[in-house]
Amino acid sequence: MKIDGQKLQKFIVNVFIPNHHVPKTRWTAESLWDLSFIRVVFLTIGIVLLGVGSSFTVQSGLGNAPWTVLAQGISIQTGLTLGFSFFLVSLAVLLLWIPLSLKPGYGTIANTVFFAFGLQIGIEYIPKPGNQIVAYLLLVAGVWISGAGGALYITCGLGTGPRDGIMLGFLGKSKLPITIVRALIEICVLTLGFFLGGQVGVGTIIIAILIGRAFSFWFSFYGKFPPKNSGVAI
Repeated sequence: MKIDGQKLQKFIVNVFIPNHHVPKTRWTAESLWDLSFIRVVFLTIGIVLLGVGSSFTVQSGLGNAPWTVLAQGISIQTGLTLGFSFFLVSLAVLLLWIPLSLKPGYGTIANTVFFAFGLQIGIEYIPKPGNQIVAYLLLVAGVWISGAGGALYITCGLGTGPRDGIMLGFLGKSKLPITIVRALIEICVLTLGFFLGGQVGVGTIIIAILIGRAFSFWFSFYGKFPPKNSGVAI
């Protein structure tokens, strides 16, 4: 079988080089509250997948993403489930939108609820790995699933999640580069979560390295479904 060199090169670029462009798809909304049945279904599936992907990384036992570390620390200190703890974190972050003069979309509200739901479902049904090899496979699978879900819900165009929203809010207020703003927020969140007992480890670093690549790949994939010429959204 002959291998197409150009297609292989394009595939490698899609996987390893982040695509910072969010594609406009057949299901992309025109406004934050431009709802349709298919769009809401896609957004809900995407957010739940994002939560389930995060539960894979939690169950791997290798370390979590910063916001999950914080939620896990709160869960440990209060005895609440991890999913409900993450819901409380998202709710608290959403309240910070008020002084930052940010306007939530349907996706913002849905992210607050359905991410926590997907996270808790995964925690309850995904068993912990029996060895290190399975743990790393679980971690990588979690990143891949998170990328698929996160990219799907973002392409719906119904608003960012609470955590990404405050990043954009602080970005507008501080005028600092986005990489610095995001790094400062996540370092603060990670540090607080660590002192509360949340798990930080090699998995935290792996997630930070791979998550952008996962989103890049799935953005490229969803971009293969551009809006129809008629302009009619599904």
